Amino acid sequence: MVNYTSIQILPKTRQSLARLKSSPRETYDDVINKLLELVPEGDEEGKYADEFRVGLLNARIELKTGRKVPLSEAKKALGL
Repeated sequence: MVNYTSIQILPKTRQSLARLKSSPRETYDDVINKLLELVPEGDEEGKYADEFRVGLLNARIELKTGRKVPLSEAKKALGL
């Protein structure tokens, strides 16, 4: 038996998720899981730490919104 839970989201968020459905029968759980797959679990060297995955997601969001970081700041954040 599958256990379900409920989450609170704004109606605007629900509408955005609904637009991402590939068919009317696709569940919101399916849509959310597809979105989560956009943030990789790891690479050939191993699994990424959750903090690193959050950083990747934030970086993608910043790129989309046009935020830019000087190369020197990026190197410092990476410890290079």
